[in-house]
Parts: sequence; C-alpha cells; structure tokens
Amino acid sequence: MVIKEIRAKSILSASKVYPFVLNPYVGCQFGCLYCYARFMKKFTGHTEPWGTFVDVKATYRLTRSCLSLLLEHRWPIRIQTKSPLVVRDIDLLGKKGEGKTPDCHVGFSIGTADEGIRCLFEPKVPPVSDRINALKQLHDAGICTYAMIAPLLPGAERLIPLLEGAVDYIYVDRMNYGYADSIYRKHGLQRYRTEEYFRETGRLIQHQCEKRGIPCTVL
Repeated sequence: MVIKEIRAKSILSASKVYPFVLNPYVGCQFGCLYCYARFMKKFTGHTEPWGTFVDVKATYRLTRSCLSLLLEHRWPIRIQTKSPLVVRDIDLLGKKGEGKTPDCHVGFSIGTADEGIRCLFEPKVPPVSDRINALKQLHDAGICTYAMIAPLLPGAERLIPLLEGAVDYIYVDRMNYGYADSIYRKHGLQRYRTEEYFRETGRLIQHQCEKRGIPCTVL
C-alpha cells in the first residue's frame, strides 16, 4: 500500500444529495472491483493497481476550516464507510445513554450476506459480520445508524434479519457501473445484474423491513 500526503485546496465538495461531501483521500485500500472511483486514476497519474494507493488530502489547516464550516451551518453529518474502525470514535459521534444523536448518522455499505460473494467483489473489505457487529456497537451507543445495501449483490435478501436491531433505516441501490461485469460472467451470475433481479429483490427487502418496522428506501 502506497500512502502519501498531497496538497489540496479543500476536502469538501459540492453535492447534489447533500450540501457538501467530505473526501480527504484519493484512492482506497479496499479496491472493490465494482468501484466507480476507479476512473480517478486517469487524473492522478497513478500507475499502481486500484486498491494499492491512498493519497491523503487532509491537513491541519484544511481540517480546521472544514470543521468550522460544518459547525457554523450545523448541517447533519452522514458518515458512510466499510471499515469497522469507525467504532474507535464512538465517543466523538454520540453520547451513550442520551438517545439517538440526530445530527450524526453512521452507515455501512453492505451489499450481501454471503461471504463467498463478498470475496468475489470486495476481496479486501472486512467480513460482513464485522461490519454488522460495528453497526450494533454504534447503535447500542445511541448513534443513529443505517445500512446502504449497495451495490445490491447476490445474497442481499438475507441481510435484513442480521441487520434487525442494528440500524434505524436502510437504503437499497443497484449496481450502477460496469466495472465488475466480467466477474458476473466468469461465475455465471448474469441474472443478478439485471433490472428484474433488482426490482424483485428490492421489493423482498422492503417487505422484510416493513415486517420489522425498519424504514427502507429503494433508490
């Protein structure tokens, strides 16, 4: 893993979903085979394979200015991750025993309950069980939590019983990019790439969530 610090004007970017998104890095150690951000290699000059480099944009000055901006406007903060290491910051994200913290939501991207499928598409990502256990720790600490079942992978329909009691709400989204199409073909999984599969599984997940009282949005 090649890690280096680079100069950047900001780590905040305007977003169509939220006022801003914060991205202090270029690159990623997980190297998911479907990741849309692979195209960033075209603009950064990296020759290393995706998943083997991280450029750190955060500096003390940039972090201070971003924090000042967020605090000034008091925007809700959404942290979405695949790393259970976020539990190390539970004391910063919310106060245990004082109810859900409405201004800070922490979510995990989890696309499947099947470890075999996870290894095909996300070979360097922590196991599904580790991510769900982290959600439970955050939830038990009074932090508002959610799961982003995206991209929807084979075995996603088995996630809901595992997520019950660990999340406040769930989002579901399809595989939006074609970077992993060869994996589907190689392992005979083409039907799981279809719009029909997404619609059927989305409805099934919504039904399971309704029975458990978990708000669910299929995107």
